[in-house]
Amino acid sequence: MIFRRAIARELGSTAGAVFTVLFCILFSVGLVRILGDAANGEIDSAAVASLLALTALTNLPVVLTLTIFVSVLMTLSRSFRDSEMVVWFASGQSLLAWVPPVIRFTVPVVLMIALLTLGVAPWANGKIAESRARFQQRDDLSKVLPGRFAESSSANRVFFVETVDLDGARVRNVFIDHRTPTEESVIAAAEGEIQIQSDGSRLLTLRQGRRYEGQPGMPGFRVVEFGRYSIPLDQPVQAPFSPSAARALPTADLLLEPTPFHQGELLWRLGLPIVATLLALLAVPLAFVNPRVGRSANLIVAVLLFVLYLDGIQITQAWVQQGRIGFAQAAWLPHAAALLLVVALFVRRVYMQRWLPRWAWPHRWKGAAP
Repeated sequence: MIFRRAIARELGSTAGAVFTVLFCILFSVGLVRILGDAANGEIDSAAVASLLALTALTNLPVVLTLTIFVSVLMTLSRSFRDSEMVVWFASGQSLLAWVPPVIRFTVPVVLMIALLTLGVAPWANGKIAESRARFQQRDDLSKVLPGRFAESSSANRVFFVETVDLDGARVRNVFIDHRTPTEESVIAAAEGEIQIQSDGSRLLTLRQGRRYEGQPGMPGFRVVEFGRYSIPLDQPVQAPFSPSAARALPTADLLLEPTPFHQGELLWRLGLPIVATLLALLAVPLAFVNPRVGRSANLIVAVLLFVLYLDGIQITQAWVQQGRIGFAQAAWLPHAAALLLVVALFVRRVYMQRWLPRWAWPHRWKGAAP
């Protein structure tokens, strides 16, 4: 009982530290990426905080899975390095005795991963897709950031506005470059106002400006000064949002419509809790460290196995989406390979001193040589 409490306490403290580090890295990477998208005008700058929180929710299951794996690996590796496992084995305990405490530590986190993967992450992905879709449906001038050039949705205009007052629907110091197959026009105005017509269309009415018209590379440009000039803004089709990506769909919808893409997404959602459980068991025999040899070899192997396992899930997911294999085969294939590896490592550490029998040791070959 004392050992179990000590193991649970150490696993919990290690998991807290590992999760904090991984989450900070995830938060920093997500913040840089989202701020870059906002600076490029791909997302609404006012929705940066909400998108950052939603992105963190979508990546949280993988972070928790890696937290379990690294926590168990670090805890047992420290016991091997500090020779505590020598006392453990001398007291008659086996390496298998670590399995129940590890499972008790893993089960609550695995349930949280399942909840996030099956319910929270799809909801977050749907909100992210909805936010991006709503921003793309805004008119061109509403997406312009003050002091930056922006291209219209029809790709034939470039806007530059020094200041934007969307509440008052006014802009100041406007520059517009409009291109057609036959000519190009450049408009510069001191101010402008967005007006909504009776049919719902939007006009940008500019005041006190000039318009330069002509064909690039040819003489004869025409300069027109105006006191009032109206330009129709690109008005996208207002359609209700419907998430098309499989990862943004609720799990119930994936089950009701078993298309290849839906089955591939379902493989990831159902497989991640199993991945977390098998990785926690894999970390027990993988944590063996010889203090006289080195401390980083098992960590390198653990990272490679973690990457290969997730890559295997994604490969089978792609195969299902491409129709190469069925859903039933892909559901057990990578997990069966991981389970066989877990069993092999436990057999190696508990029942075998070496992978090869004694008669096959290389030094016995040398001794038998004449």
